[in-house]
Parts: sequence; structure tokens; C-alpha cells
Amino acid sequence: QVQLVESGGGLVQAGGSLRLSCAASGGTISTYAMGWFRQAPGKEREFVGGISWSGAYTYYADSVKGRFTLSRDNAKNTVYLQMNSLKPEDTAVYYCAAANTKVVNPSPLTYGYWGQGNQVAVSS
Repeated sequence: QVQLVESGGGLVQAGGSLRLSCAASGGTISTYAMGWFRQAPGKEREFVGGISWSGAYTYYADSVKGRFTLSRDNAKNTVYLQMNSLKPEDTAVYYCAAANTKVVNPSPLTYGYWGQGNQVAVSS
């Protein structure tokens, strides 16, 4: 049973940067596509981006494209979300998720394993 734990969130001023980490235990995620989602208060969970099992392919929501970067280190069983030029509208709880597929899918229904969530708050 894969377990995911996010870390690295916090409070940052607009224009600042944060890096979220998602560490897996209980199994390898090296063959899993990984996704990041976020949920702001009163809003539905939305896809932020995803990375294929090898790391060769990444996909981003239009709202974060050019500002966020996904990467993974399969040897460390960890995925990263580098967030630059943060905006107040990026404020949300961020979740990483693992899908037992090789390719990225933006639908949360694809993902069978989820982290507990990590708060990111961006002040103006």
C-alpha cells in the first residue's frame, strides 16, 4: 500500500517561491504517473500538473504553466513541485497523488493514492 506524504508548504508573499515534496513509502512509485492537485476553500479540487512515470513528460494547468515545474527522483521515491512567481490565487491545500498508469491524466478519479494535503498560502 503506497503512502504519500507532502511537505514544504507554508506562507509566502506574492512573487515568492516554494517547493513541495511528495515522499512515498510502502511501495515504489517509479512506475506510477504522479499528479498534483489543489483545493481552495469553497472550490473543487483542481488539477495542477502531472509527471509521467519516467519524468520525460510533464503537463500543467494553464493557470500555472510557466511558473510551476514538476520533477521526480525515482531513486528517492519522491516527486517535487517547484512553485515560482506565486500569486494569492495559488492559495490552497495541495495534494500529490499516484496513478497506476504510465501517462498523466488530469482527472482525480484516475489516482488511487493520495497524500494528506499541504497548505500553501500566498499573501498579497
